[in-house]
Amino acid sequence: MGKQKPTEKKLDRYDWIKEGLVVLAESGMEAIRVEPLAKRINVTKGSFYWHFKDRNDLLNAILAEWVQLDTNSIIERVNQIDAPPKTKLLKLFELAVTDNELMPGLADGRIERAIRAWATNDQKVADLIAQVDQKRLDYTKALFLEIGFAEAEALARARLAYYSLIGELTIGVQVNEGDRLAEIRRQHAILTASIKAEVTVENAPTLDKNTI
Repeated sequence: MGKQKPTEKKLDRYDWIKEGLVVLAESGMEAIRVEPLAKRINVTKGSFYWHFKDRNDLLNAILAEWVQLDTNSIIERVNQIDAPPKTKLLKLFELAVTDNELMPGLADGRIERAIRAWATNDQKVADLIAQVDQKRLDYTKALFLEIGFAEAEALARARLAYYSLIGELTIGVQVNEGDRLAEIRRQHAILTASIKAEVTVENAPTLDKNTI
């Protein structure tokens, strides 16, 4: 009696996308190849074409999923909170650094770094990142405006918050989640504190020439 062939497990389109994101976090965009991915998820290479036209189709789907997970869904979750804008802003900060249960490589910045590296050689990806950066920055600024800060001050504080986070993700600072949460809460307290007088170009503090 002949041996029966093992039944290939049925995977959907998202299984390929998810594994692609894992590979992206581990090894970068160039490592996302159909045959190695098929081996990782224990299916035949041919099954890939039930879900995608080609590798580029998969890469586009991976980018779209990253935008959804690491930007859109975070904004949606913050918007669902019935709380003052200051509390929403804190939740936004916290989700940005602790949401690893959605996908390994998100909160620690490995996926972000890989996509930004990818963008250096792909204008389409660079344009996507520019859109993502603007959307994140606009949303953060909107929360500062809701808290009560003036337009220029809200933008400055949003930039400080966002560029600080992107810098940390880009450098790849490795700290435990508890320390990251404690620091992000301190940053939130600093950035949402009011100031006694509006800082303008005219009254901004300057260094004494003798100290430079």
